[in-house]
Amino acid sequence: MHISAKADYATRALLELACEPARPLTCEAIASSQQIPFRFLKSVVGELRRAGLVRSQRGCEGGYWLGRPAAEITLLDVARAVDGELITLRGEPLAGLDYPGPASGLPGVWRHIEAEAAAILGGTTLATLLPTTATEANGDKKAAEHEHAPGEHLSHQGAA
Repeated sequence: MHISAKADYATRALLELACEPARPLTCEAIASSQQIPFRFLKSVVGELRRAGLVRSQRGCEGGYWLGRPAAEITLLDVARAVDGELITLRGEPLAGLDYPGPASGLPGVWRHIEAEAAAILGGTTLATLLPTTATEANGDKKAAEHEHAPGEHLSHQGAA
């Protein structure tokens, strides 16, 4: 599985915004803080805005904010906003994939991997990735108390 630079940069930018929900951040500030190439980030933030994950305001008091609370934005939302399909095979979605003969079971394996990845990403919100102090400062104390630590839910997945 390949995690794109767009998905990584988009998530890092959203986490920066989640740490500062009361004030807008500029792309320049986010790029500098996260060491992301500015021009690339500007494009990624545009895709996040079109998906409703960030909102923007122009002007000297402008910048970007989260479009929804951090507890309501999952990594799956982010990945789909910037990459479209979660997993593709040679650029094509897995939904219609079909192989003949002895390879006929392989598309099911690929779709199972996609479903598992979607479940993990869909169960991980920005709020779960924030340091506890940032989550509490953002008014998401209740979410922080009820959510797992960033990698905790992954260890339980393999046990099932």
